[in-house]
Amino acid sequence: MPKSKRDRKVSLTRTPRKGLEAKQALIAELRRCVDTYKYIFVFSVANMRNNKLKDVRNAWKHSRIFFGKNKVMMVALGREPSSEYKENLHKVLLGLPLGVPKLPLGSEALLAHLCPRWFSKFRELDFARAGNKAPYGVSLDTGPLEQFPHSMEPQLRQLGLPTALRKGVVTLLSDYEVCKEGDVLTPEQARVLKLFGYEMAEFKVTMKFLWNSETGDFQKLVGDTAEEEEEEDDDDDSNED
Repeated sequence: MPKSKRDRKVSLTRTPRKGLEAKQALIAELRRCVDTYKYIFVFSVANMRNNKLKDVRNAWKHSRIFFGKNKVMMVALGREPSSEYKENLHKVLLGLPLGVPKLPLGSEALLAHLCPRWFSKFRELDFARAGNKAPYGVSLDTGPLEQFPHSMEPQLRQLGLPTALRKGVVTLLSDYEVCKEGDVLTPEQARVLKLFGYEMAEFKVTMKFLWNSETGDFQKLVGDTAEEEEEEDDDDDSNED
C-alpha cells in the first residue's frame, strides 16, 4: 500500500542551548588557566580553516587555545582595573576585536607557553573562498582541459567557462579570465580557482599581545595592518575548545 504524502515524521528532539552553566564553566576554566600558565597571548587568525587550526592545536598540546565570546572573557579576566582577575589582566581585553561588525564571536586569546617566532613561520596555503580578495590574476588559455572528465563539462559551463566537448575531451573554446588582482571573489570564481588548483588563501596566526602572569606586564608584539583587520572581518565564527 503506498504511503500517504501527508504522513511525515517530525523529530521532536531539540539541541540544548549553551546557557549560563556553560558560560560559568568557561569563566572558571579561563581563570584556572590564568593561574596555571605563565603567559597569555592574544592573537588574530587570517583565513580560518578548522583543519589548519587542528594542526596548531596538535603542535601545542601543552597549551590551551580559547575561542569564546568577548563578553564572557570580559567577566573572566576583568573589564577594568577594579574588576580584573589579576594585575593588568584587563588590558588583555583591549586587544580583542570588540564592537567590530562581522568579526567572529571568538575573541582570539591563547593561554599557554607559546613562541611568536614559531607562529611567524607557520603559513599554510588553502583555497580561497567567496569574499576573499585575489592576490593575483588568473587567466586560462584556449585548449583542451584534459584534467577534467567529460562529465564535468556541464558544470564548468555553468560556472561561466566557455567550454564544449571536442572528441570527448573538455575544451576551452576561448581565453578566459577567472579573476584580476584585487578582485573580491564570487562563489563561482572561488569554485573555478579550486577546480584548477589555485590556492590563494594563506592561513596564519599573528601574535599581537603578551601578558606575563609573574610580573603583570602587558606588551604589544605587533601592530595591526589594514590587511590583517580586513582578513579578520572575513573569518568564520568559532567556539571555545
